[in-house]
Amino acid sequence: MAAKAFDMIVIGAGPGGYVAAIRGAQLGLNVAVVEREHLGGICLNWGCIPTKALLRSAEVFHLMHRAKDFGLKAEGIGYDLAAVVQRSRGVAKQLSGGVGHLLKKNKVTVVMGAATLAGKGVVSVTTDKGSEELTAKAIVLATGARARELPGLEADGKRVWAYKTALVPPHMPKKLLVIGSGAIGIEFASFYNTLGADTTVVEVMDRVLPVEDAEISAFAKKAFVKQGMKILEKATVKQLDRTADSVTAHIEKDGKVETQVFDTVISAVGIVGNVENLGLEALGVKIDRTHVVTDEFCRTGVEGLFAIGDVAGAPWLAHKASHEGVMVAELIAGGHPHPIKPGSIAGCTYCNPQVASVGMTEQKAKDAGYTVKVGHFPFIGNGKAIALGEPEGLVKTVFDAKTGELLGAHMVGAEVTELIQGYVIGRTLETTEAELMETVFPHPTLSEMMHEAVLDAYGRAIHF
Repeated sequence: MAAKAFDMIVIGAGPGGYVAAIRGAQLGLNVAVVEREHLGGICLNWGCIPTKALLRSAEVFHLMHRAKDFGLKAEGIGYDLAAVVQRSRGVAKQLSGGVGHLLKKNKVTVVMGAATLAGKGVVSVTTDKGSEELTAKAIVLATGARARELPGLEADGKRVWAYKTALVPPHMPKKLLVIGSGAIGIEFASFYNTLGADTTVVEVMDRVLPVEDAEISAFAKKAFVKQGMKILEKATVKQLDRTADSVTAHIEKDGKVETQVFDTVISAVGIVGNVENLGLEALGVKIDRTHVVTDEFCRTGVEGLFAIGDVAGAPWLAHKASHEGVMVAELIAGGHPHPIKPGSIAGCTYCNPQVASVGMTEQKAKDAGYTVKVGHFPFIGNGKAIALGEPEGLVKTVFDAKTGELLGAHMVGAEVTELIQGYVIGRTLETTEAELMETVFPHPTLSEMMHEAVLDAYGRAIHF
């Protein structure tokens, strides 16, 4: 059978791959996308989207318990875990179907199967019906990543879970251990803790949410502890002893190993890139710690081969993957796009309270040699936050004292994952403190705190 020829082949239909395929098609390229499992990838099916649906249920449940604070009555409050999960799966299914529709609308050829690079410009796909060959001058790797497994801590889907099982739990945890306090770990800890699980989080670094600004981490930790979570920092899970209905964890902290018994463990110790069985080594693609090495334009060094998203390394974020997808499609179509700036990509964590940030932490800015001006504004000083019954939170800004450049912004509190975009636009437009101060923020909104945190950096805050 003759190979089918395309202008561009994308391997993987997650938020990097399907976006690259659509943009390529918009630019007039004949595009094929190969996907072995689900359109929309992990993000839509087993990651970003279904976790947000679960966390929304937890948030409503939490608010129901606070009904009295709002002058309302709610009695016999409870939840049906199966229904909560079913809603989450329904949301994922709706969006995955939407991706299929978008690809069809843009006349992208979708091939369901596992791809390997059979040679330069040649993709071999193993499908249900056998195998077929596709050829293209440009190939985009968007194969994503999967959960990292540590020896002895591997998930078994029964008592020790990775993220997939945690999204469709076989039982409700009563006593839960979460290993790792990055975004994935802390979101699951927040969800199950809100639903009543006795939750312990173990983090190997010196603080929870270790990539965030130290002040934000400390604020979040205080909130988690107040909600009943136990947080163990600078601690390592050495071993898990499993039985049919329990797991004994050997936890080392301060040089001492202690054991604790849990009925469920969630392992969230990072991710590894999906680089195996693709034929990358034979083509001479450089791989560093499970990630494909690329330049700022996502080029691999092998002519016509690009890598985007999680497989190409940090930050491991869907929105970074999508923008890389657009950039690469434009390059392939002969355009001159700007490279993506990692420092202007926001990170969002949807625990309770939410955490969001962009750019450098205060410490990173100082380490980079900047003299900084730092502003703070607490939620308790904001009328909308008090009216919402969400007075706990903090907005922090970091400026270059010499030029007024916004180096970083960090937030913890209600809806900060929506607010952060204001600072992201500011950084993309290379705005200074003067322009941010002159911007009129609407009242009453949570966004006014973003204004006040800028003013505070320069000793001009009005409400603090």
